Amino acid sequence: MSRIGNQPITVTDGVQVQVSGNTVHVKGAQGELNIEIPENILVENSDGKVIVTRTNNVNEVKALHGLTQRLLHNAITGVTKAWEKKLEVIGTGYRVKLQGRDLVLDVGYSHSVKFAGVSGVQYAVQANVITISGADRQLVGQTANRIKAIRKPDPYKGKGIRYEGEVIKLKPGKKAKTA
Repeated sequence: MSRIGNQPITVTDGVQVQVSGNTVHVKGAQGELNIEIPENILVENSDGKVIVTRTNNVNEVKALHGLTQRLLHNAITGVTKAWEKKLEVIGTGYRVKLQGRDLVLDVGYSHSVKFAGVSGVQYAVQANVITISGADRQLVGQTANRIKAIRKPDPYKGKGIRYEGEVIKLKPGKKAKTA
């Protein structure tokens, strides 16, 4: 029995949830999302609650039960208040600026790196902190990871792009020979 899958999802005011076939359409103040529902999973919207059930107890369907419930919960939360990830750009001379919908990063390469804006995601830059926000939690996380991959933190000095609050374990440098 999926404990997460059995929990009903409360739909807050200002959020519309429509179930049509294998798609659930969620609309709110922050945008609209469509979630594909796998086979053998049923979704009901009644009395301000969304209930996810499964048709059989095959292990694969049990796993999809909890997953589907969480995806719907994340969508409803995302259209209510946007999901947000923050990245820190750390290093001497490392800069980031917003140019239209694109990010321009100066992170130690011989050229500036231009990161094209992704639809459904908003960027905000304050000093050397990039804030990525949007209704789709998966898209926000994936975009943050792609930006971080431009210059991962160096294991010796810690320079690079990292999540806010992320601790980088630094390696010791070269040591002098001791006899």
